[in-house]
Amino acid sequence: MKALFPHVATTRGVTVRVSVSFLPEQSEPAKGRWFWAYHVRIENEGKQAVQLLTRHWLIVDGRGGKHEVQGEGVVGEQPVVEPGGSFDYVSGCPLHTPTGAMEGSYRMVGEDGTSFDVAIPRFPLIAPAVAQ
Repeated sequence: MKALFPHVATTRGVTVRVSVSFLPEQSEPAKGRWFWAYHVRIENEGKQAVQLLTRHWLIVDGRGGKHEVQGEGVVGEQPVVEPGGSFDYVSGCPLHTPTGAMEGSYRMVGEDGTSFDVAIPRFPLIAPAVAQ
């Protein structure tokens, strides 16, 4: 599992795993555009179901420029993850530099009504040298 999802963070029994891949076919380095896809798996190792309500991302480009993204759910959903279950999704991130990083958090609510933030591990966005 670690090789597939090298970036991992666990908060209150909810584990967020991330793998990232550079997409050369969607990147145009000559126009200052690099694009990555990231695959997130949210695993519920707790005793109660949790629902993902909102997301908060901090995206940093290779020049240190910061961009925050906040919104409801992920990929148009607010998934409920049962104990022992998981939810996977894939999304993408364009940058104006060939390197950067992302990290953030999800706001979850448990079936007992308690809401809490779950950490999304920081992961690098690095284009291969040939794509720069």
